[in-house]
Amino acid sequence: MKLAKRIRRIQASATMAMAAKAKVLKAEGVEIISFGLGEPDFETANVAAEAGIAAIHAGETRYTPPAGTDELKQAIIQKLKRDNGLDYTKKEIIVSCGAKHTLYNIAQVLFEKGDEVIIPAPYWVTYPDQISLSGASPVILHTKESDGFLMRPAALKAALTARTKGIIFNAPSNPTGSIYTTTDYEAFSDILIEADLCIISDEIYEKFLYDGASHTSIATLNPALKAKTIVVNGVSKAYSMTGWRIGYAAGPEDVIQAMTKLQSQSTSNPCSIAQRASAAALNNGEPFVSEMLDAFSERRHFMVETLNKISGISCTLPPGSFYVFPNVKDLLGLSHAKGVIKNTLDLATFLLEEGGVTTIPGEAFGAPGYLRLSFAASKDVLKRGLEKIQNALAQLS
Repeated sequence: MKLAKRIRRIQASATMAMAAKAKVLKAEGVEIISFGLGEPDFETANVAAEAGIAAIHAGETRYTPPAGTDELKQAIIQKLKRDNGLDYTKKEIIVSCGAKHTLYNIAQVLFEKGDEVIIPAPYWVTYPDQISLSGASPVILHTKESDGFLMRPAALKAALTARTKGIIFNAPSNPTGSIYTTTDYEAFSDILIEADLCIISDEIYEKFLYDGASHTSIATLNPALKAKTIVVNGVSKAYSMTGWRIGYAAGPEDVIQAMTKLQSQSTSNPCSIAQRASAAALNNGEPFVSEMLDAFSERRHFMVETLNKISGISCTLPPGSFYVFPNVKDLLGLSHAKGVIKNTLDLATFLLEEGGVTTIPGEAFGAPGYLRLSFAASKDVLKRGLEKIQNALAQLS
């Protein structure tokens, strides 16, 4: 059967592809330690789990409104006011089947053939393909490690064309953990407003901040920016609810209503049980977040310190998220028994096959020469995995 051209233009998720390779090796009896998927190792916040169970017992297992329940919308409104200083109404909120689904809906209702959307690199693996599926063209704007992997205003201005319609901000960033401060966003404000860009602000990692770092939503800067911004978030990361599949967006009513129309013809609505659990998490889940953050902070230091002791690896301390993004360019060109490490895809494959450790190559994020490693695992697992990496790299010459 002949497939549509649009599906032939996109790639399978690199993180999922590496996980699939690891699964095959595991089935063959190989011990695999995963630093790949972006998933907390904590069980779902108990307050959310109990609410989900209660929803099942109460028979809350039927369709909900396409854009989500009033209960969850109200919890989202309160969260945005409490945590971000943002005011929205229920008509400006939509709940979807995960933040990834939310982002897909946004691209489908805002962009079309002929449009360009700016995506700073390193970027989350899914952004370019979602933009391509809308018919628009992703425009990759490369950043520098020396700039903290942050886009600079002059670079943004230079990337603008008559076709530029949107831009994606992701802070804290996946994969780098970089964050934009209020001052950073202020430097972009006039450029964004003058260019009349649709601003997508992916804030799914906002709770994962370290060493006193703080999160700013670009929508808080001024009314003009808020009117052009769609804030994206969810419960997957902060409350360890990746499998519950609840994400949400807050933005201009016309955009939210268009997303609702699209969603009504695709998924109908998000899971009713997961919506009840998510409302409980947003309303009462902060103690869980604090506990998880304490553990992640310790793991972050341990992983960075250990990686920097390995020859050929240089790793900065990320201010946010639960990933590190080490520079491994000094390892490229080295040889092993089966060949040469020509790029970080080769390196990630080597570490999986010879070391038994899953990492994600920088090519997947538009940043060759780097690897993404997640520290969302116990310290014992991190220690064992890093030892395996060191032992595997010792084979290179």
